[in-house]
Amino acid sequence: MSGEVAVLGAGMHPWGKWGRSFVQYGTAAARAALADAGLDWRQVQSVVGANTVRCGYPGYVAGATFAQALGWQGARVSSVYSACASGAQAINTARSQILAGMADVVLVVGADSAPKGFFAPAGGDRPDDPDWLRFRVLGATNPAYFALYARRRIALYGESAEDFALVKVKNAAAGALNPNARYREAVSAEDVAASAVVADPLRLLDICATSDGAAALVLSSMDFARRHGAGRPVRIRAVSTVSPTYPRAVLDLPDIATDSAAAVDPLPQSFRASIARAAYEEAGVGPEDLSLAEVYDLSTALELEWYEDIGLCGTGEGAKLVREGATALGGRIPVNVSGGLASFGEAVPAQAIAQVCELTWQLRGTAGARQVPRARTGITANQGLFGHGSAVVAVR
Repeated sequence: MSGEVAVLGAGMHPWGKWGRSFVQYGTAAARAALADAGLDWRQVQSVVGANTVRCGYPGYVAGATFAQALGWQGARVSSVYSACASGAQAINTARSQILAGMADVVLVVGADSAPKGFFAPAGGDRPDDPDWLRFRVLGATNPAYFALYARRRIALYGESAEDFALVKVKNAAAGALNPNARYREAVSAEDVAASAVVADPLRLLDICATSDGAAALVLSSMDFARRHGAGRPVRIRAVSTVSPTYPRAVLDLPDIATDSAAAVDPLPQSFRASIARAAYEEAGVGPEDLSLAEVYDLSTALELEWYEDIGLCGTGEGAKLVREGATALGGRIPVNVSGGLASFGEAVPAQAIAQVCELTWQLRGTAGARQVPRARTGITANQGLFGHGSAVVAVR
């Protein structure tokens, strides 16, 4: 049995702050994906929804919610919640159903209407919850945590605020070409430097916003794709949802720990690097085979770390890639040609799905002005709270 599944359709609702229900966004994205696949809703045999959240609480049964909104027709429903990895988990659930022979056609949907400001945990005392602890005990909001990462890179590798700004400039240039992006204006390094300091050394334009938005995919078995007339579809070849390995000696989200790297050698690879490695091993490819990548740029500094984690360069060499233009459109290995979270903002259940939408359009050659020439293999990568890995390899 082939481990691949076909991507027959990809659709999105543009991201922004629209003030409407996440159900409306998800339904619009689902209909766009179905239209892209050339399928009727009644042909869908299963719906997998990535749950939306309200201040840390997974309060909506997304699979059934979207099935009801589209019109009950008897499809299986599943819902998953894995924080920022929810979309990848939903894709993996759909793929598993297809490969197990439970369904030929599965609709995957993620959508959110996010609160204003940064995400925070729900109220109440939860001393065994590391995410609650870092907010309540340390007062470390998301921007503060992102700044700790940035400070660490400055201390270890000699990077600078100017290096971080180059990431925003690159991603804003790509986002300006993406009709689904929330922010569609080019940004200069001077614009980044002039924006307000949020958590030193990061400024407002270094940190992604919270957004409303949605993304959806129609996945199918390869046999169904051929019967449907899709002779050479984009295929998902691997989905990595690995968890961390003990011990973790280096400060990392969402754990609170002393960075002991000065006294104890760190593990050979980080958690994030293990996510990408598992995806490469399953897909039978490596970083050298990539045409492009979509990574989780919660902040500009974090994008540089992902370059290293997915194997585009060695440890501490991320800034060198962005300075050389290697990860920009037209570069050797473009990263976040969608514009990334810098241009979209976070709509948590949708973002890992949105990354695969971008790979789909790029591998089809239909990405318009942001098209990567001759794109054949791409990887997505992000990380969900509480040890949820998230990476997808797509090929054509």
